[in-house]
Amino acid sequence: QVQLVESGGGLVQAGGSLRLSCAASGRTFSNYAMGWFRQAPGKEREFVAAIRWSGANTYYADSVKGRFTISRDNAKNTVYLQMNSLKPEDTAVYYCAAETLGSSSITRIRDYNYWGQGTQVTVSS
Repeated sequence: QVQLVESGGGLVQAGGSLRLSCAASGRTFSNYAMGWFRQAPGKEREFVAAIRWSGANTYYADSVKGRFTISRDNAKNTVYLQMNSLKPEDTAVYYCAAETLGSSSITRIRDYNYWGQGTQVTVSS
C-alpha cells in the first residue's frame, strides 16, 4: 500500500508560481515512478508530468512544457511540481499518483495504481 498526500495548492494570479508537493508513505518510495495529473471542472483527468524512480527521466504534457518542472527527493519520499507562468487554463484539481507495477509507460492514467486526494489550484486572470 502507498499513501499519497498533496499540498501546496491555492489561488494565484496569472503569471504567478506555485509548488505542489506530494508526500508518499507505505512502500519504498525510490522504487516507483510518480506522476501528476489534473482535472478541471467538466473535463476528464489529464496527464501533466511524470518522473522515473531515479529522477533521470521526466515527461511532460505539451501544454505545460517549459513552464512546469517535476522533481523528486527520494530521501524525503516526496515529489514536487514547480509551476511557473501559470495561466487560467491551469486551474484544476491536481493529483499525484504512484506507479508501483513497473509499467514501461508512465504518462497514462491507467499506468498508476495509487492516487492522492488532490489539491486545488486556481489561477485568476
